[in-house]
Amino acid sequence: MRDYVHGYEGPEGTRLLDQARTLEDLLHGGTSYPPGSAVLEAGCGVGAQTVALARRSPGARFTAVEIDAGSLARAEARAREAGIESVAFLHADATALPVPAASFDGAFVCFLLEHLRDPLAALREIRRVLKPGGLLTAIEGDHGSTLVHPPSEAAAEAVACQVALQRAAGGDATIGRRLTPLLRMAGYADAATVPRTVHADAARPDLAEGFVLGTFTAMVAGVRDAAVAAGLANPPQFDRGLTDLARAAEPDGTFTYTFFKATGRA
Repeated sequence: MRDYVHGYEGPEGTRLLDQARTLEDLLHGGTSYPPGSAVLEAGCGVGAQTVALARRSPGARFTAVEIDAGSLARAEARAREAGIESVAFLHADATALPVPAASFDGAFVCFLLEHLRDPLAALREIRRVLKPGGLLTAIEGDHGSTLVHPPSEAAAEAVACQVALQRAAGGDATIGRRLTPLLRMAGYADAATVPRTVHADAARPDLAEGFVLGTFTAMVAGVRDAAVAAGLANPPQFDRGLTDLARAAEPDGTFTYTFFKATGRA
């Protein structure tokens, strides 16, 4: 995953950590591993999900894999600062894991597949290292599910720039909608997907601040210069889209986005 569209610099790491804190219950609810389980986290990035995984399954042992050395170092530092000792960190590619077959009881993937040129290769490799019957949990978003009020074509166009840039980098920002077919193609049994929807309105100011502004709008803002350079938008047009995305976080606005959580057995 060398062409990570958001980059690997400090602000993106901060955004990922803020997103993980805001969405922890939504994304991790219902996911835990029995004591003694060996669990793979493929594509741990800066460790945004790693601490939550380990805290929610204190008796399990985790191996967190990441291809970018700088991100891996940040993930390990974050886990140690949180007092987490149950995670081993491994510098490796999720499509070519340097571990024997049938090494893990479970596997967890979050916001990895959307950035891969060949997500099937990663899913098949993860299935290889799962024990027979081992459970994979995969969580991905789908930018096509974004809904804002007041309605805004400019906001939709700004999000579309993000989707186009990610596609040009070899990824798919709408991959959430096809998780079940992907898992089936990769050979997983009992593949199924459940939507996990974020809806921010006046009743949830925490989501308006933490997700709409701090996560989603910040993510789209991060590709502004690349979108303009690629000719996908002009600066005033893109900035209007950012303004309208942020407008959805105001007391009379609403913002809806759907993540998809899939499971399948090796």
